[in-house]
Amino acid sequence: MILKSKNLIALFAALFLLLLGIQAYFMYKTYQVKEREIYRDVHSRLTRFTDNLDDKGGVKKVSDDSLQYIIIQFNNKKINKKKFLSLFEQNRKSTQDHFSKYVDHQFKNQGYEVAVKIQYLSIVFLPTKTNLIDQPITLFETKNKVVKAGITNTGNWETSSKSTSDDEKKTIRNNSFQVKSKTEFEILNIKSIVFRELTLLFLCCIALLTSVLILYIFTVKNLIQQQKQVEVLHTVVDNISHEFKTPIATLKIASKALKKEWNPETLPLIERQINRLENLMVQLHKDETPEEILSIQPEDWNFFVQDLAFTYSETEFELTGKVSEELPFDKNLMETLIKNLCENSVKYGASHVKVNISNSSQNLKIEVSDNGCGIEKKELHHIFEKFYRIQSNNIHNTKGLGLGLYFVKKIITKYRGSIEVSSRPKAGTTFKISIPYEN
Repeated sequence: MILKSKNLIALFAALFLLLLGIQAYFMYKTYQVKEREIYRDVHSRLTRFTDNLDDKGGVKKVSDDSLQYIIIQFNNKKINKKKFLSLFEQNRKSTQDHFSKYVDHQFKNQGYEVAVKIQYLSIVFLPTKTNLIDQPITLFETKNKVVKAGITNTGNWETSSKSTSDDEKKTIRNNSFQVKSKTEFEILNIKSIVFRELTLLFLCCIALLTSVLILYIFTVKNLIQQQKQVEVLHTVVDNISHEFKTPIATLKIASKALKKEWNPETLPLIERQINRLENLMVQLHKDETPEEILSIQPEDWNFFVQDLAFTYSETEFELTGKVSEELPFDKNLMETLIKNLCENSVKYGASHVKVNISNSSQNLKIEVSDNGCGIEKKELHHIFEKFYRIQSNNIHNTKGLGLGLYFVKKIITKYRGSIEVSSRPKAGTTFKISIPYEN
């Protein structure tokens, strides 16, 4: 049983970890899909912008010369490389503010922080296949710098024009160039944006995992508790079988006494022990036996104490007070109440137990006091709990399952009564019970 439970717990744990992994993978993939979706939207809008950059007023001329003219001038060696690069740098700086404002405006409503950089990777003069640059030239760049590009686009395009040489022949030149460009996009706050848009989904996934985990913990605790109850059930069965031994032993003693000498008090004793055995059988088969309530008679209180005195001959039992009328209480329950309290006193070292019974028109009062070892104050709040037993240094010194006082409390609760307990260690314990009834 224990091995099977451990296997179930291990299986449950493995399935939970599998579910956790699936959920984590699902959230990760969802994050990636959402990130790509946002980048596609940004890329589409920025591509339309950069493809028509001149029309947007991004840049038309630099120092009154077009970019194409600057390239032709450099190719024809009219300007040196340093001047050529500086003109492009001036272009980048002069357009940066306008370019950044336009990009920020495009995505202001979405709250995106977008960085863009457009570069020329190569400028090839087609007639001679000569590359005019040996490193990328930044043409446009936002104030937000691209750290790690989310999307990179490359493109090739050709531009051509005709120009007249300055020599005497006035030769017309064909200026054809192939330009390779690269555009990089990055959304700097992409993580916060994705998490913000997927917050509800993430919370639902976390709530689902938490619920499964709580259910798992609750199931494990319940399983452990059920195992303990099964163990206790076996112990209860053993204890009930032990309870059968007492009346059986008493019957044997009474039978031997009858063989030796006739005693008119022995037969009622035998009858009461047989009734006790029947009551124990009823407790075992309570759901199968119709409930029959026997009201308690005035003489029954004496019989309870007499049976206790016969069973525990080394303990002195004293019955005081008097009840002279039939009371509307179940005789079996009252017997269980009295005997459990008195047997509890005997278990904890009492040599003298006093039972006082009295009644009025409204209440039955029962007081059981002893001179036993007493109960510590810290234990008084727990003595009526099921299976609880008083222990010293974590060791149980008395036999039993801790059910006696639990049954006493249950009977009193059934009749809507009350019970008070007072005790002093090494001096004794007193239980005071009051049960209401209508006369």
